[in-house]
Amino acid sequence: MPSFIPGYEYDIFISYRQKDNKGDRWVSEFVEAMKTELESTFKEEVSVYFDINPHDGLLETYDVDASLKDKLKCLVFIPIISRTFCDPKSFAWEHEFKAFVEQASQDKFGLKVKLPNGNVASRVLPISIYDLDSADIKLCESVLGGVLRGVEFIYKSAGVNRPLRLQEENPQENLNHTIYRDQINKVANAVKEIITGIEQYSPQKEEVTQEVTKPVTTPPKKKKTPIIVGSVIALALIILGILFIPKLSNSSKPIEKSIAVLPFKNDSPDQENTYFINGIMEEVLNNLQKIKDFRVLSRNSVEQFRNNTTKSTPEIAKKLGVNYIVEGSGQKYGNKFVLRVQLIVAENEKHLWGRSYEQEIHETYDIINIQSQIAQAIAYELKAIMTPEEKKLIEKTSTENLDAYYAYLRGQDEYSNYLLNNKSKDALNRAEDFYQGALAYDPSYAQAYTGLAMVYWEKHYDEEYFSKNFMDSVLVLANKALLYDNKLAEAYSLRGDYYSEMADYDKSIKEYEKTIDINPNYWQAYYGLSSLYLNRYRDVINAIQNIQIALKLNHDPKERPRLIHEYSFDLACLFGSYDEALEYEKEALKLTNDSIQFYSNMLMPALFNEKYSDAIRYSVRSLALDSGNIYAYSYLAQIYYILGENEKSVFYHKKFIANLDDIETVGLRDRHRVGFSYLITGQKAKAEEYFELQKKYCEESIELNRKYAQDITAYYDLACIYSIRGDKNNAYRNLHIYNDKIGDTEYKGMVWYFKTDPFFNNIRNEPEFQAIYNEIERKCSNTHDKVSKWLEEQGIL
Repeated sequence: MPSFIPGYEYDIFISYRQKDNKGDRWVSEFVEAMKTELESTFKEEVSVYFDINPHDGLLETYDVDASLKDKLKCLVFIPIISRTFCDPKSFAWEHEFKAFVEQASQDKFGLKVKLPNGNVASRVLPISIYDLDSADIKLCESVLGGVLRGVEFIYKSAGVNRPLRLQEENPQENLNHTIYRDQINKVANAVKEIITGIEQYSPQKEEVTQEVTKPVTTPPKKKKTPIIVGSVIALALIILGILFIPKLSNSSKPIEKSIAVLPFKNDSPDQENTYFINGIMEEVLNNLQKIKDFRVLSRNSVEQFRNNTTKSTPEIAKKLGVNYIVEGSGQKYGNKFVLRVQLIVAENEKHLWGRSYEQEIHETYDIINIQSQIAQAIAYELKAIMTPEEKKLIEKTSTENLDAYYAYLRGQDEYSNYLLNNKSKDALNRAEDFYQGALAYDPSYAQAYTGLAMVYWEKHYDEEYFSKNFMDSVLVLANKALLYDNKLAEAYSLRGDYYSEMADYDKSIKEYEKTIDINPNYWQAYYGLSSLYLNRYRDVINAIQNIQIALKLNHDPKERPRLIHEYSFDLACLFGSYDEALEYEKEALKLTNDSIQFYSNMLMPALFNEKYSDAIRYSVRSLALDSGNIYAYSYLAQIYYILGENEKSVFYHKKFIANLDDIETVGLRDRHRVGFSYLITGQKAKAEEYFELQKKYCEESIELNRKYAQDITAYYDLACIYSIRGDKNNAYRNLHIYNDKIGDTEYKGMVWYFKTDPFFNNIRNEPEFQAIYNEIERKCSNTHDKVSKWLEEQGIL
């Protein structure tokens, strides 16, 4: 008897191990009871496939594809989950259970269906007849791709764990308090819900076809008739065009192929294998990122959903801003691994594609080939355009040495732990050891060199800042990596970072562009370009465009707030868009729940837009939450000085000094600001000490061409120090250098500094200073007009 749904062989397929149907024939009894219950649940007759031959499923001598494929084309698959069923070597497991999950994942309904009540359920309805051990549970979940849920027929009492019988001698001793009749009813109701959900399935039409009729010709009666008819037809076509063309256009609008690859679940009995499952997940993600037709989020963006038990797939996708989710789980036993991966439409949780892999590991190709297959299968399913070059990159083998590969995966896992866990130095040291171990096995392993380069950058950036050999080791390691693999995105990105620090801006941009050419989803490269365009080339529009892309690719709850803050800082401090900046900072606050950081971030935008009451409020609220926030004291001191309330200003300058336990908590560019606090509180000698320290930093940065000098503020700060010391000539010399170097672009924040900075009180009213100030203000006004126009065109303002 055929299924309810045309094209399907049966409504229900029963899968079981013959061992579980011996003796009291539990499975046969269950099927008969279920059929009886289904008759009273459905108006129509439900077709059930139940093979009662004495073998495990169909005979092993049968052609599996020919005999079983059609029968597996059913609406609901009911496996009898027992201790013997959970055996990857069994016929029922391999050719029925796994085969159905793969087949259903790819048919039009998907593995999961939306029920009439709005919930989502799997078309696999497990019947559990024993309490399973954790290894068997994980094995089942690795195939299902989620938590093992079903209807339990388990009788459990002291020392007893067996299938529940239709008639129990001592039902009161069943610790589960389950009644066979009730459980059978639950099964029938669950089947009813699933089949009803399938019957209500209505896919969206992808194409709109119109019936075309041939015109009927009639002999002309009057000369005016064709004109009138033609006018009517034209008018009708215009009306139809107005009414329907927009709808046709909207219906064919392509959905962005945006993907989040969630952390794969490690189902291995040994948690030591977590690094391996993480490594596979990361390589699948990296492969997808190389396809330009995709937008794929960074690994750190999705780590927040590791071990997620509260958010649904649509909720996760909405938070990450993607249309598709990739989920996976895996196990590693000795030299074998099992992997289950699926692609899900985020909006309705429809499973577009899913597949299980089982592979013995003899060489790295055995692992890398599976990772490549997954990425290409997803690309095929989403009809992505994949170039031959992208395919070649995805299929590339990074190393042929298995020990080197394992060491590298461990290094990557530790480096991720470093980034995710407050930059733990122990994790960074372990990452370094593993990368070095990988190179000991394979000295030509390019990715291990980039791993070491990233570790070196994190470890030595600050201590080498004023060294003539600053970050040279990073360049050496990146070059070594590219010697062995000239298509390595992270190596080009590292060179972009290095050349940016070395003020070789043109080279830096080329390196970032090479990075994006290989990996169009490498957010760090877009961030690097944004920084270069803003601070070095003062190309505001390109800067905003690149940081917008970085924001789309990075949803890391630690990194994203910083990117949002920089974006809001650009809007408010550079162009005066205070209200827009406030909205972005509120978005960052939702991610961090860090009110102190929110108030601190809004201080500068408020100051630069001369909203002093707001700035005071942010400072006071920040101090109420953290009385040791030295910057809040400093800002209050500045604000009251500008407002002419000298007593309050001195009070907060003293507070600032009193809470300054460690000068290292103050940035290199702010040492002269500390000096001013000492000066205004009458400690001139101490003030001079900090002025001299700042002068030294400025001059060394200019000599070594560090970032401090590159973004030109070193010249401004030198002018501050010379001015407050009464050396007007050198003050004006550095102000003129600053004005020349900024070109035709200036930002709102610097206008505020020129207007209010107490370091220039002794020269502010002089004609030369006023001429420079007017020039700065003019440049800022032009920049503001140009950028505001572009922002309005983009719909940002």
